[in-house]
Amino acid sequence: MLIAMSDHLRDPELDELVRQLNSKGAADPMAGGDPDIQAESPEDPNFLPALALRVPSQVMVGEGEPLDRLLTEMIQQKASDLLLVPGLPPIFRVNGRLLRAEEGASLEGDEIQRLFQSHLGGKERKELAEEGSTDFSLSISRGRAVAEGMGSAWRFRVNVHRQRGEVAAAVRALPSEVPTLASLNLPPVLAELVKPSRGLVLVCGPTGSGKSSTLAALVGEINANRTSHIITIEDPIEYEHRSLRSVIEHIEVGRDTRSFHEALRSAMRQDPDIILVGEMRDLETVATALTAAETGHLVLSTLHTNDAQQAVHRMVDVFPPAQQAQIRHQLALALHAIVVQTLVPRANGRGRVPAIELLMASYPVRHHIRSNHLQKLYNEITLGKAQGMISMEESLARLVHQAVVDIEEARMRVSHPETFESFVQG
Repeated sequence: MLIAMSDHLRDPELDELVRQLNSKGAADPMAGGDPDIQAESPEDPNFLPALALRVPSQVMVGEGEPLDRLLTEMIQQKASDLLLVPGLPPIFRVNGRLLRAEEGASLEGDEIQRLFQSHLGGKERKELAEEGSTDFSLSISRGRAVAEGMGSAWRFRVNVHRQRGEVAAAVRALPSEVPTLASLNLPPVLAELVKPSRGLVLVCGPTGSGKSSTLAALVGEINANRTSHIITIEDPIEYEHRSLRSVIEHIEVGRDTRSFHEALRSAMRQDPDIILVGEMRDLETVATALTAAETGHLVLSTLHTNDAQQAVHRMVDVFPPAQQAQIRHQLALALHAIVVQTLVPRANGRGRVPAIELLMASYPVRHHIRSNHLQKLYNEITLGKAQGMISMEESLARLVHQAVVDIEEARMRVSHPETFESFVQG
């Protein structure tokens, strides 16, 4: 059972740090007072204020645009991805295979840049110039997609980046159907994670391990079974949920808000029951998410870590050393569960299947987090079968026993080889 943090566990210095981070002072770059951010000249035809949000006309791809023709071909090819690389024709990924456009001429970097120029906001232009990469979403008319028999794909996640000094891009078609736990081959026990009314649930794993799909399935589970106000904060939005029993609002970083932590602070004033944060990226986001989880909200989020121990380390290590003991206390009280997942190729070559690790915040787990004995968390997973916990090694061994995955593929993904071999032999 989760309880609110008692006053004797509060650290006044940490509270002051978070208050300072959450304040909108004149020096806050999000408030427009950062002297290092130079606005473009208003005489420039491409002028946009620094960090300006994208407007609807930048999100929607107009019919007849060169980019629209490529997206239409992508949908007609039933491609999951479109790659635009200087010196090559457009390349589509269909059923996992890369196919070059049959009649497409090679594209140059400046041509690729022109395809996306009108769809970049100030934030995206700044990221591309300073970091070499930016992410955003695009849409075509849903009505036109249906009318022209394009299927259900009409939204896209775009990454525009630089390579060899030129602009390239990767476009992914976003599914319109929200997955279920069953369709993702995830165990039904994960549905129990979203039954509490408050706490923090982290879904972890490397890039491309299906974390966003798992979060979408968990939100869908809530939406189908109870009345809640759900706010999702993503960059960009990947799954659009229709409000069924719950009321769902989608907030997109770069389009509706400037940052995760800014949106999260605002969301706490919008009467939410559940908040989905696409990714824990910085100190402010982590601090505000922990506060939300302590004060009566269920918070769902992701981390790029490979096991539960690393997830706790990542949450704590973003804070200054002097504050980390206090954060461990907060996390021990707020945490409800950590799910770690990886996708393993099926033995028959037809797609991939998830293997998971599940850590529930039992009393011993909370104690180990508070006392910084994180090396003991794995033992708690192996001892917690009655509560539904499972280690990655046991999950992979089950898939091997069921002949779903090859043992060599499983061995490549284990952190405790001896434990894995004992499960396989047992």
